[in-house]
Amino acid sequence: MGLNYYQIKKNVLRARKLVIKGTNAAGSGHPGGSFSMAEILGCLFNKYLKYDPKNPQWEDRDRLVLSKGHAAPGLFSNMAVAGYFPESEIETLRKFGSKLQGHPDLKCPGVEFCGGSLGTGLS
Repeated sequence: MGLNYYQIKKNVLRARKLVIKGTNAAGSGHPGGSFSMAEILGCLFNKYLKYDPKNPQWEDRDRLVLSKGHAAPGLFSNMAVAGYFPESEIETLRKFGSKLQGHPDLKCPGVEFCGGSLGTGLS
């Protein structure tokens, strides 16, 4: 994608707002954990990662391993901003039948890894 600093900053703010919207609609979640990763996820999605939201299984995509599973709202928010699904879908966070659960789930297109304990992705 390769956006400039101001575009990335704008998208990070959009993602932060979606975190609040999603956790508020769910009535639960960990917005603080998602906020602590907002800038790094924003930079990765907007400048460094190679991906195609219309083709999540693209063979040459980069893989993001998020061990901090309780920061799923931050991951999902950045995925929505990146175009994996409509931003309005964030309001289905943690709802029965939603692909956006409390931790990343492989049923969600674009999710590469289901984290458990912190640091699992390093092992």
